[in-house]
Amino acid sequence: MMAEARASSHGRSLSSVVRLLGLSIMYFFPLVRHGSCFRTSSTTSFAATSRRFSFSYRPRLFSTNSGSEVDVASTTDKTHGGRLRRGDLTSPDARSIERKEDVILSHLRSRRANEATIQSARDVAALNGRRVELIMAKDAALAERKTASAEVGRCMKEQNPEGAEEAKARSSAAGAAADAVEADLSELQERIDSMLAGIPNLLDDVVPDGADDEDNEEIYTWGSPDEISARMEWEDGFEPRWHDEIAAGLGGWQTDRAVRMSGSRFAALSGPTARLERALTSFFLDLHTTEHGYTEASVPLVISRSSLEGTGQLPKFEEDLFKIDGSSHTCNGQDAFLIPTAEVPLTNMHADEILEEGNLPIKYCAATPCFRAEAGSYGRDTRGLFRLHQFSKVELVKITSAETSEDEHEELTLHAEECLKRLKLPYRKVRLCSGDIGFSARHCYDLEVWLPGQGQYREVSSCSNVGDFQARRMGLRYRPNPPHTNESTDTNADGKNAKKKKKKNKAPKPVLCHTINGSGLAIGRALIGVLENYQRMDGSVVVPEVLVPYMGGAEVLMPTNNIDGKSSL
Repeated sequence: MMAEARASSHGRSLSSVVRLLGLSIMYFFPLVRHGSCFRTSSTTSFAATSRRFSFSYRPRLFSTNSGSEVDVASTTDKTHGGRLRRGDLTSPDARSIERKEDVILSHLRSRRANEATIQSARDVAALNGRRVELIMAKDAALAERKTASAEVGRCMKEQNPEGAEEAKARSSAAGAAADAVEADLSELQERIDSMLAGIPNLLDDVVPDGADDEDNEEIYTWGSPDEISARMEWEDGFEPRWHDEIAAGLGGWQTDRAVRMSGSRFAALSGPTARLERALTSFFLDLHTTEHGYTEASVPLVISRSSLEGTGQLPKFEEDLFKIDGSSHTCNGQDAFLIPTAEVPLTNMHADEILEEGNLPIKYCAATPCFRAEAGSYGRDTRGLFRLHQFSKVELVKITSAETSEDEHEELTLHAEECLKRLKLPYRKVRLCSGDIGFSARHCYDLEVWLPGQGQYREVSSCSNVGDFQARRMGLRYRPNPPHTNESTDTNADGKNAKKKKKKNKAPKPVLCHTINGSGLAIGRALIGVLENYQRMDGSVVVPEVLVPYMGGAEVLMPTNNIDGKSSL
């Protein structure tokens, strides 16, 4: 009887070893053939051992260029410029890229993404299939280890030392296999995550196809440039001045000194011009907090690398950021940067948190300086307050549910528009095309204020619905409201109703939040709009009615210098 038990145990052991080795070869050989990043040591041992056994395996096909070999639910339902409709996809992750590679690639092409980004998406689609196979191999090895460990105890109980030793060997081999797969899985996940970080958000179906800002879609205009000239009593032939000339006439243009201290693309204001800038900031904050329901926040101006990764500025746009020397300061051991916009700290206020749906939307506003290196913009907008390294902005951020994000986006945009309406500044609203929209946004409106000095509309606010793109990166989720509790009624033996019982529903699983952000407004651009639209022919500037209380009651700013376009410095 004991000999039979040993033989049976030995047979089971050999069968399990063969099965484990088969799994190892099935999952590892295709990875080596495809040139993956896995270590030679973890695959060579399996290859050597496998020569004693015979296996039949047909490797899975993965797309590496055209996507033709990927089994996806392709759709022919196309939108602007032949772009495939987004359907049920939210923001790109490894699984959705593998499942709907054709949709992802069509959105990247619509964005005019470079070939490296497109290839990254193809690679993610292929590697995610391998990742799933590795997970299966790991699970199989762990299951084998568990079975073998249980058999050790059974053999010991049956006084079968040979069987116990064999089971121990199997358990040890399975554990080693699981560890090897886990190490390779970790390497593969890092590689996938690195490529995903450079893939932009999917586009909303309403986003028009286009290459640049020339292809943006005008939604409507508000106000008229002709109304400005009539209100300010400009005579025929009067050429409106640029804002820097106007500020110089008011004695408040100190940019020569700013450049002397800090270099190009920095500005300094003084006197009534500086106070007008502060008045705009205070007015915007008061409007958003008292009428629009936002909570004012004061946030750090120094932010960590992971926070910038969460909102999508990193790793792709690091050259546009001001990085702090690591010997001076780090953020919890991470690289530190000056904020490019208050969107970053405001959105990250709830990173890695699970919120309750009943507490949504969360609405923040903050007035901060913003710092941007503006790499790649050499020679563009070098005059005046445009495209500075440091500028002030009132930022609006909303954290919402998936179901309400579109409506919340429209409302946030209206809040930004209200700032321009109260100032009585003509503007137009445009929907950004696929080639002009930001990396993280899936749908974006720009508000462009009319500038008579330049004779054109220029951006003063950009309002974006990001969907769950940022929330996925920063682990921001909410728990949906639980469904209504079901009630059931028990019936007694005599047919009469007994007490009602409440059936307890399971708590819903957390899902990703949606985030929305917009400028409400950019202070420097708004100041330009006020100076140029409220200038008089004599060089004075009328203070907009809503700003008079913030200017100590002053209704007109009078010039102190000759208006010749030059500073008196």
